[in-house]
Amino acid sequence: MDLDADQRADDEPTRGDDADDTPVAHKYLAVRDHLVALVAQGLRVGDAIPSERTLCQQFGLSRMTVRQAVDALVTEGVLVREQGRGTFVAPQRMDFEMRLTTFGEEMRRRGMEPATAVLAAQTVAATPDVAAALELEPRAKVHYLYRVRSADGDPMSIEQVWVPAALAPDLLDGGAPPSMYDALRARGLAPEWGEDTLSADDATDTEASLLGLGDRRAVLRAARRTYSAQGATMYSRSCYRADRYSVWVPLRAPRPSLVPRRRAPGGDDDARTDVPTLAADPATPPTTTRHAPAAAAARGERP
Repeated sequence: MDLDADQRADDEPTRGDDADDTPVAHKYLAVRDHLVALVAQGLRVGDAIPSERTLCQQFGLSRMTVRQAVDALVTEGVLVREQGRGTFVAPQRMDFEMRLTTFGEEMRRRGMEPATAVLAAQTVAATPDVAAALELEPRAKVHYLYRVRSADGDPMSIEQVWVPAALAPDLLDGGAPPSMYDALRARGLAPEWGEDTLSADDATDTEASLLGLGDRRAVLRAARRTYSAQGATMYSRSCYRADRYSVWVPLRAPRPSLVPRRRAPGGDDDARTDVPTLAADPATPPTTTRHAPAAAAARGERP
């Protein structure tokens, strides 16, 4: 077990066989691959890995080389260090892939049971930033939902959601809908595309408490605008545990994004304008009269 006694022993000089002709990178990879195999085949989430001293003796390596392998797996999210306790198998990280699926669908796809704790569900006046995101007049009425999303009993994210009350006046009549997107579809407001803004941050005290972060405060924030055929339909802000999520973004070769505007019928040069327009792209959602479409990788649905 990689506990305090072992950790103190690990801090003592350990002689290894790093002086042979085998490249250091190969030695480091041997330890790393061994630990990955242990996690995949035997150890469960929360189990301690063998101590660094044990690994040094097993592989005949220096403590520095063994620690390099452990550090790499901590960085990759396979292992987690707990101060004063040791190094353990970390919970599985979720890939934060921006696509049109709900939180519940994503968790069930991974064999996990989703759950939601609703902290608030009410109709309020939109603040200036929310009104701007939803293309509303300041203090227009919006439905507001504040909730914690969990998987297999572990809190994963905190979400705040706003929907224009004029688009769905009865949205909260029966309480908070299990899925906001399903509720919008039922009212003819099917989400068609969206745009995300992602940032890394530290959790507030309230967020850390709700997510059970302890001393680990790193979170991933996502602000999302979701559009239906009627325009901006929902705005949300989410706070994800950084130790349980990693961002997955598909990439493609760059394509021209702007083309000159076509001449007016008749070929009159005076009728021509040099203002560019968006090129047609099958991977790009339809634009509205007020907003250009989001990048293809930023489309998706979370609630």
